Amino acid sequence: MSQKKSKRSDAIVKGPAHAPARAMLRATGFETPDFDAPIIGVVNTWTTVTPCNMHLDALAAPVRDGIRAAGARPVDFNTIVVSDGVTMGAEGMRASLISREVIADSIELVVRGHSLDGAIILVGCDKTIPAAAMALARMNVPGLIFYGGSIMPGHRDGQDLSIQDVFEAVGAEASGTMSEEELGEIERHACPGAGACGGQFTANTMAMAMSMLGLSPMGANDIPAIHKDKNNAAHACGQRIVQLAKDDVCARQFINAQSLTNAALAASASGGSTNAILHLLAIAHEAGVDFDIEAFHNAAQNAPVIADLKPSGQYLANDLFLAGGTRLLASRLRDAGLLGDTPTVSGNSLFKELDGLDETPGQKIIFDVATPLKPSGGYRILYGDIAPEGAVLKVSGGADQVFEGPAKVYESEEDCFNSLQSGGIASGDVVIIRNEGPKGGPGMREMLAVTAALVGQGIIDDVALITDGRFSGASKGFVIGHCAPEAAKGGPIALIRNGDMIRIDSAARRIDIDADLEARRATWTPPTRKYFGGVFEKYAQLVSSAAKGAVTTHFHTEKTK
Repeated sequence: MSQKKSKRSDAIVKGPAHAPARAMLRATGFETPDFDAPIIGVVNTWTTVTPCNMHLDALAAPVRDGIRAAGARPVDFNTIVVSDGVTMGAEGMRASLISREVIADSIELVVRGHSLDGAIILVGCDKTIPAAAMALARMNVPGLIFYGGSIMPGHRDGQDLSIQDVFEAVGAEASGTMSEEELGEIERHACPGAGACGGQFTANTMAMAMSMLGLSPMGANDIPAIHKDKNNAAHACGQRIVQLAKDDVCARQFINAQSLTNAALAASASGGSTNAILHLLAIAHEAGVDFDIEAFHNAAQNAPVIADLKPSGQYLANDLFLAGGTRLLASRLRDAGLLGDTPTVSGNSLFKELDGLDETPGQKIIFDVATPLKPSGGYRILYGDIAPEGAVLKVSGGADQVFEGPAKVYESEEDCFNSLQSGGIASGDVVIIRNEGPKGGPGMREMLAVTAALVGQGIIDDVALITDGRFSGASKGFVIGHCAPEAAKGGPIALIRNGDMIRIDSAARRIDIDADLEARRATWTPPTRKYFGGVFEKYAQLVSSAAKGAVTTHFHTEKTK
């Protein structure tokens, strides 16, 4: 008689010694056959603080049904969410990137603590998506990531709206080009219901990246939050995670240098969020894959922008879904010879998944690589006097720009925003926002409130902005983030003074200054940072450079190719 194959959960449900564990599980509804079945964690990021995740409790129901239909037992857990959109421009935004680490840690603790045989993670708002991938990579267990989907467009006066329009309307109201009543109208109509922010902002960029990495089934993440097909996709994902667990197909079988490159190419070609750089570096770190910041520059050089999506384009995520979704964009990249074939959680290879393309005739969202919307990719990695470890330029307009102007230095996002709203920033300025890095913030806040206000005031194309913080996926303009080393670590950005002439040459990949920064170092002292206590201080002590993904785990992981 053949012996049954052991499973991870046997550590808590098999043998006389674990009768107490079984007794407690029986109280939750387990029956005797369940102890022989795989136990699958349904890890949920449900919350009612943001539309991005507010429907995930309901979406978990068909996931559980799929797990049961495939012969396994689901168990539910929840983890935290910090909404980028709600906290943007406020102190609470410091918690956003920190939450990525807490989410990954909490998933690891739940899955390992209960010896689960696999996990499906339901995600929505920005940091939940990379955190899910980081946790799966770290644990190397069978896992699948299912994105709750994008919000539908808002509507006003025949125009589609997204949260980007609200942020930009704030700047327009401040400059006097929009009334407070108009601002209120846009506010009330921009977000019609459940789903993540609708442009190719961070959530949709990372959802696309999960499909390219192979951690999400191709097409499942594209379906909008309230679409009639979302529940069917959830049920199928529930069934699929059971098969992955039975076959013991683990996350690191999907995360490798090629799949990470594929994800970076898609982020570039879609004009997506530069946060993808930070998050993919962190995922690579957790998986033990050699993948550095320069790989993103190479990806952007190879993959021009071929998607006409907001923030810099015209269309929203629902439009991309109707045109053919991630499969359409990836097919264009494959046809140009840019992608490599990799395995995916569906059981098919990436290229096999792309063979199922159903492109909508006459769609106007995705272009060909040979005739791109923009000739260069969505970002560039710059170095130079101010960023010896690297900085990330988000390419909104022409890629080969030179911008030279006097520095206007601000010690925080609030200082810059208040100055901007009162007319303190003028065309030609190189705006410096420092002390907002991973350690110095702490938490590396996004600067959407500033960039959107610059758009609203009509000067976004006439200034440059450099920060050791981040930019939202909804930001546009000549903006450079992730400047490393950051000010809190004594990076050159800490030594810039008002009036210093700064030259940004994106073609040469340089950010230089006419001042002798090293001569200033002798008299520089770190600024006194506001003490936040608790997890904020723990994070500030542990976090790495943005050029390394701003991670807090510094263990040695066996490297994989």
